[in-house]
Formats: sequence, structure tokens, C-alpha cells
Amino acid sequence: MRKLPDAHSPLRELLSLALPMVVSQGSFAAMIFADRLFMSFISPSHMAAALGGGIASFLSLSLFLGVMSYANALVAQYYGAGDLHKCPRVVTTGLVMAVMFLPLIAIVAYFVYQLFAAMGHESELVALEQTYYKILLYGCLFNLSKACIASYFAGIGRTRVIMIADLFGMLINIPLSYALIFGSLGLPALGIAGAAWGTVISTLCALGVFVAFYLSRDHRLQFRVKESLRIDWGIMRRYARLGFPSGIEMFMNIATFNLFILMFQAYGVAAGAAAAIVFNWDMVSFVPMIGLNIAVISLIGRYVGARDMSRANAVIAAGFKLALTYAACLGLLFIVLRQPLIGIFAGSGADFSEIRRLGGFMMVGLACYVLADATLLIAGGVLRGAGDTRWLMITSISLHWIMVVIQYYVILVLQLSAETSWRIFVASILILSLVYLWRLLGGVWRQPERLDRVMQE
Repeated sequence: MRKLPDAHSPLRELLSLALPMVVSQGSFAAMIFADRLFMSFISPSHMAAALGGGIASFLSLSLFLGVMSYANALVAQYYGAGDLHKCPRVVTTGLVMAVMFLPLIAIVAYFVYQLFAAMGHESELVALEQTYYKILLYGCLFNLSKACIASYFAGIGRTRVIMIADLFGMLINIPLSYALIFGSLGLPALGIAGAAWGTVISTLCALGVFVAFYLSRDHRLQFRVKESLRIDWGIMRRYARLGFPSGIEMFMNIATFNLFILMFQAYGVAAGAAAAIVFNWDMVSFVPMIGLNIAVISLIGRYVGARDMSRANAVIAAGFKLALTYAACLGLLFIVLRQPLIGIFAGSGADFSEIRRLGGFMMVGLACYVLADATLLIAGGVLRGAGDTRWLMITSISLHWIMVVIQYYVILVLQLSAETSWRIFVASILILSLVYLWRLLGGVWRQPERLDRVMQE
């Protein structure tokens, strides 16, 4: 077992690991934000389609992305235990699994493609959603490979590599998407298809940066990368045992969220556009905090591997301090400036009054649940890093599906108002955060015999 060096305070240690990840995730949020903003210059239907099609593409990949992303915890545990030679084997195994997932993704995509029309969307919106969705899925292997290798670098604590790669992808994506959407720099005006192609191309560029770092001479020698170019069946079993619960959880949760968005858009284009605007601002709080979540997973996995639970406790406290402070500041901002924040998207010249009214109401709900999001991401990161993925899967899936069943009756059966549906959505996030906090404080996840089982091959 590897003895980790005494380092800085837990807060400083977490910050040094998390800040590059926050920048990285922030660049991802900026790309999505820019795409939807560009779509708002065309029409509210284009903006709503970018939300629906984008979430549907993430839904189609979410199971497999969840499995790939568990490389973070696996690598961190090996790194903490001093088994450096096993770390790159996780990448080799993950990339092989990514290729094996492609036929399954094609099957999932076939059924998801039909959902847009099945939810009763207007024909113009369906065509836009399907175009955006289909093109995004062309880059699925790039996304899976990028998630695997990025999680590897998070696991060994080299988050600056992730920041550099994702920033490079953003710098490619935003101008390229603009050029492909509106037709400039000699490129054709492709509309929403241009936004999707810009995302696919920039993802490939970011993946290229990751590969360059991974194959650099110093890294190859330190981690014996050449020796890792084979499937390690022990790691494959750990990937399946711990990664698939994480992936299933992500898939089912994104599925419920996607179904909620598709049902919510049945209220009309104005409701769909309002949801797109509010979730755009939601990304400003949620997506950067995913960077903090990834850092927590990495550090907790490292200290679980080293059996240093006192350092793990300090990381938990530091994580909550950072996340809750950030979320509280943004929650206040969302309430005070909700109308100006919505007005940024009033660029197409269409009637914006109903979008502004409903969006303002929804922004208040967003301000209410950002602290719950912070709690979910820190508590979930701790539990995931410690290998408590089965409990997370069962609990999260159960509560999310209860929410979507309630929303089905509220929206499609009882046909209650969009405001009622939104209140229920906010309440479900608050309840989920309390359940995660209860599990974290209960301490079952930290029992020595359970941690020993997690680390077994």
C-alpha cells in the first residue's frame, strides 16, 4: 500500500485538483450555452430543439459514459495503493469496452430517435431535434474515448491536462459552430446541423490533445504505458462490478430528465424555450460543480486506496464548504437578475412575453435548488469514490422514476399548469439531496470490511 505524502491543507489540496476541472467543465458549459444562444438568434423552436436533441444524445450515451467515467475512481484507487502500472491498463480496457458498446448505442439511438414525435411535438420542432440528435451521435466513439482518458488523468491527479484539452476544444467549437450555423469563413450555413457538426469536430480535437499527453515520453515511462496495451481481466471485472451500476444510474437518471423535458415541451414552444433558457443558466451552476465532484471522487478514491480515512473526512468538509459557497452566490444572482438573464435570449424577434413570464418563475425555482445540487454532487462524489455505487444506483433511479411518473400525470393526464410541473421538479431535487446526505452521514459506506471488498479484484 502506497503512503501518500503529507501535503497542504485539505481545502488547498482539493482546490488545486478541482480548479482545473471547474475550468474544464465550465468550457463544456460554455459550448452548450453558445450553441443555444446561437439558436435563439434563429427562432425559439431552434433553441428548444437544441435542448431536446442535446439531452437525447446525452441520454443515448449516458450508460456508456457512466461506465467510462468510473475510470476516475478505479485509477485513483490503484494510484493510492501504489499500483501505478495498473493505472493505464484501465484506459486500455476502457477503450476496448467503448468499441464493444457501439452496437448497443445504435440500438438505443434507434428508439430514442422516435421519441421526439411520440411526445406530440410540433413537426418543425421534431425535424430540428432529430437533425441535431443524429449528427451528435456520429461522434459517439470520440465522446466515450475522451471520457475514459479524461477520467484517467483525473484519477492520477493531473487535472491540468483535462483543462488544457477541454479549453482547446472550446476554442475550436464556438467559432466553428458559429461559422457552420450562419455561414462564414467560406463555410456553408447549416443552421442547427452546423451546431452539431461543430461539437463533433471539437470533441475529436480535444481527444487528440489527450492522446498527445498520454503518449508523451515522461508519462509513458512513469506509468509503463507500453506494458498496458492488453486487456486486464481483473480490471475488466472491477469495471463491470463498479462501473456498470454507475453507468446504469446515469442512464436512468438522464432518461427520466429527458422524458421530463420532452413532456414539458408538450406545453408548447414558449415552455420549451423557457426551459432551454433556465437550464442554460442551470449549467452555469451545475456543470462547473461537476469539476469539483470529479476532484472529490479522485481524492476519496485515492485515500480509500491508501486507507487514510482522516484525510478523506477533511476532503469531505472542504468539498461542502466550496460547493455550498459557490451555489449560494449563484442562487442569489439567479433571483436578483432573473429577468435580465432571460432577456439575453430574446434575439430572434419573435414574441418573447410568455417565455419571459414563465422563465422568470422557473428561475426562482432554479435559485431554490442550486444548494441541493451542490449537496448531491459532493455527497455523491464521496460515495462514488468509495465504491458505494450500488446504493447510489438503486436510490437515485428509484427517486428519479417516481418523479417522472408524477410528472406524467401532472402534464399529460391531469394537464395541470407548467408552473405546477416545475414546482414538483424542484421538490424532487431537494428530496434527493436530503437522501444522499443521510447516506453520507450514516457511515455505512466507510466500514473497513466494505472498503476491503471494494478494493478486491
